[in-house]
Amino acid sequence: MKKLLSLFIAVLCTVGSFAQTKDEQEVTAAVDFLKKAMIDGDRANLAKIAAEELVYGHSSGKVQNKAEFVEGIASGGSDFVTIDLTDQLIKVSGNTAVVHHKLSAQTNDGGKPGSAKIGVMLVFQKQKGQWKLLARQAFKLPV
Repeated sequence: MKKLLSLFIAVLCTVGSFAQTKDEQEVTAAVDFLKKAMIDGDRANLAKIAAEELVYGHSSGKVQNKAEFVEGIASGGSDFVTIDLTDQLIKVSGNTAVVHHKLSAQTNDGGKPGSAKIGVMLVFQKQKGQWKLLARQAFKLPV
């Protein structure tokens, strides 16, 4: 009986992972693209994923526009060595998607090793057929 229950749960989890809509799959890919661009510090890809109107909020309260966000990452001021995203939820409504997840990262900001564990809410907007990061707000998680 235990094995049957375990198998049933595994099947449900597998079926659930394929239940994303096309838009949700595209937003998941956009989140992955953003994550890779942040780890790589790739100026071109950071600029590509960010909307011109980007409002990028840090858990410290600092807020950046697109140019400041791109420069901050590309210059190594905010240097992500690793990023692990968990508990991700995606909700799409028309041309807008809201993504919520927990972010754990190893950092090397300005050459100083560190780590981060924060909650993040991302807002993507579909612009000319591409999902662009329109807004981001990070927040401290309870200890």
